Amino acid sequence: MLFNSYSFLLAFLPVVLAGAWALRRSSGITAVQVWLAMASLAFYGLASPAHLPLLLGSVLFNHFVGERILAAIDPSRRHRWLVTGIAANLAVLGIFKYASFAAGSLNEVFPTSVPDPGLVLPVGISFFTFTQIAFLVDAARHQASPYGITNYTLFVSYFPHLVAGPILHHRETVKQFDTERFCAFRADDVLQGSVLFAIGLAKKVLLADMLAPFADATFLAADQGIKLSFWEAWFGLAAYSLQLYFDFSGYSDMAVGLSLLLGVRIPINFRSPYRATSIIDFWHRWHISLSTFLRDYLYVPLGGNRRGPLRRYTNLMITMLLGGLWHGAGWGFLIWGGLHGFYLLVNHGWRQIRGTDASVPSAAWVRLLNWSLTLLAVMLAWSFFRASTLDGAFNLIIGALGRHGVGLPQSLGSLSAALSSRLPGIEWLPIGMFPSDLVENKLAWVFWVVAAGSIALLTPNSTSLVGLDEIAPGAPRLPSAWIVGCTGVFFALALLSLHRQSPFLYFQF
Repeated sequence: MLFNSYSFLLAFLPVVLAGAWALRRSSGITAVQVWLAMASLAFYGLASPAHLPLLLGSVLFNHFVGERILAAIDPSRRHRWLVTGIAANLAVLGIFKYASFAAGSLNEVFPTSVPDPGLVLPVGISFFTFTQIAFLVDAARHQASPYGITNYTLFVSYFPHLVAGPILHHRETVKQFDTERFCAFRADDVLQGSVLFAIGLAKKVLLADMLAPFADATFLAADQGIKLSFWEAWFGLAAYSLQLYFDFSGYSDMAVGLSLLLGVRIPINFRSPYRATSIIDFWHRWHISLSTFLRDYLYVPLGGNRRGPLRRYTNLMITMLLGGLWHGAGWGFLIWGGLHGFYLLVNHGWRQIRGTDASVPSAAWVRLLNWSLTLLAVMLAWSFFRASTLDGAFNLIIGALGRHGVGLPQSLGSLSAALSSRLPGIEWLPIGMFPSDLVENKLAWVFWVVAAGSIALLTPNSTSLVGLDEIAPGAPRLPSAWIVGCTGVFFALALLSLHRQSPFLYFQF
């Protein structure tokens, strides 16, 4: 089941919210916890019915191991349970996510014929696995408390985050299931949550899905060996960079908004990442819950920056390589992670050479230069993240460097027409504003990419728009009437476009 579907918006969500609010008033908090845990499992079962037993087994196993770790007095016994839990989680993740990649790689490198197991990747397996590994590690560090099976099940399977994040942390989440705010109908939570959900839906449907055909066509051409000109390559890279941003940022907004409707605050995953003026800054803004997890449960245990510059840079590279593989089983993801590891090494090395006082330049032209270089590096790395083949990624980069000429694309007209079909009957939107004889409607594509880029770069973070970044206890800053009105219009447009559903890009991770 997708957030951007009529079945979710018109059936599942109203039933879950009505049941939670009614039970909170009539039966108390325990009944609500059971109701939401069952609803979350049902949500996953509807999204991936074949893998529901896997999720249930993972929850029961990790809850059992966590209790054994918390109850163990002997450190060596606690350590053995921790190793058992982590090994089992990584084994399941490895089998489902990396078995096919490993078999294919072995067959390419060695004269072997290892069969491809052909396993279907369970939805959200990376998210619920990492969530539970963090719990086990914290239990071994004496930083976790015993949780009842209902609350633990709800924490792991909590439907707003389950299939595409953010990665939840037990200390921040489970305690909220026992507060007065949990599932209590509050006007401020409902208003903020509804507006944020609507903004996320509009990002997904009206921006990400609109840019998808151009990005898909460009990368398909690159994978097929077609030589792309400078402008074709860069428009494709721009379209995909914006599609990925609005798709994942839109999901994260919807997740936070849905959770607010239930009186629960979950982590904000994006803070205008394309405004970053360095790669370090980028990873403080992009997929914040993942970068936090990698820092706390991989980089720091490896030694962090405590053992000298060489070990620090080695730890950074290992962390980013594994972060790349977390996103998917393929050499492209590994190279993408390695590129960002290299970027971070250069960034940290430059700061060390210049000194900490020079890490944030004051001159406007220097900030502009840093922003431009950062965005350029991020966009080029997306080539390996998106392309189906390494040859396709290199082909796209060669085109972006101008090696295949700089002529304007010849296929924008047909792609623009494909876009227009996404919103039949709404010709006044930008994709339909240009006459068909105007250079094959190429300006419509230029307009759409530039407009989406302007929204990504110039508008505040979604959570700022609804006042979520500046909430004081008892005195929340609610979204303005102007924001509510505009959001309502875009929500209505998004609803008209749900006849063509498309899964979120991070579902595959």
